[in-house]
Amino acid sequence: MQSELPAAVNPLQGQSGMTREELVALFDRRQQFYDELDAAALAADYAENAIIESPIGGVHTGPAAAEHTLKAFFAAFLDCTIKSESLLIDGDRVAQALAVAGTQIGEFMGLPPTRRSFRFSAVILYELRNRKIVHERRTYDFTGLLIQIGMLRVKPA
Repeated sequence: MQSELPAAVNPLQGQSGMTREELVALFDRRQQFYDELDAAALAADYAENAIIESPIGGVHTGPAAAEHTLKAFFAAFLDCTIKSESLLIDGDRVAQALAVAGTQIGEFMGLPPTRRSFRFSAVILYELRNRKIVHERRTYDFTGLLIQIGMLRVKPA
């Protein structure tokens, strides 16, 4: 006897409500918004109760908090480039590898611009439900960023 899934569950979509192709299109669109440094458009992809974990922003909730932290980052690094290098999709979960680079042109964490450049790799883990991001965990070398832009010094050996 074959078991049947409830009508509301589509094994090709899962809880995100999106097919793999739709998820790829979502992240292609997000790349365009990263290229434009459009914090508001990026924030629109988050659910109202989305949890976002970030080395810079700490843990915050929802689209308004996401937009606020993205705007602050973009303002500090106005020439910032964020490029998707790979995208791994497993049902409602997505892992995205990014290359991030820029120059500290604006105030960052209350400190004046250093005009120093940085480059780092990042991995962001996403969970989606009902076509929205409900959880995001950003992973990158925050200490390395601070060293590169001259906000933190390494003690000589």
